[in-house]
Amino acid sequence: MFIAMNRFQVKRGAEASFEAIWSARESYLGEMKGFIEFHLLKGPVSDDHTLYSTHTTWADKAAFEAWTTSEQFRRSHARAGNDTGQSLYLGHPRFEGFEVLRTERKSEAAA
Repeated sequence: MFIAMNRFQVKRGAEASFEAIWSARESYLGEMKGFIEFHLLKGPVSDDHTLYSTHTTWADKAAFEAWTTSEQFRRSHARAGNDTGQSLYLGHPRFEGFEVLRTERKSEAAA
């Protein structure tokens, strides 16, 4: 498996706009071979930003790379813009990709 994460430092006060963009955007992930799941995560709050992360799980790195060059990727990101006219972020999103070496699951996982 492969996990792809993007970390966003969202300016304090812009959280609602950021979350609205993500809730309204169309996702085509489910059309992609090898896609397993997606999470939008909200993390700790600092003086100047709130940390968010997107987290996708893929069957393998090749499936993720196919997503990044796909028409579905282009369509998904074409309407992911910010209409407020001001940047919501401190800097650019930071990508991190991980090969999964070990996974543990509880047999009766809680949601």
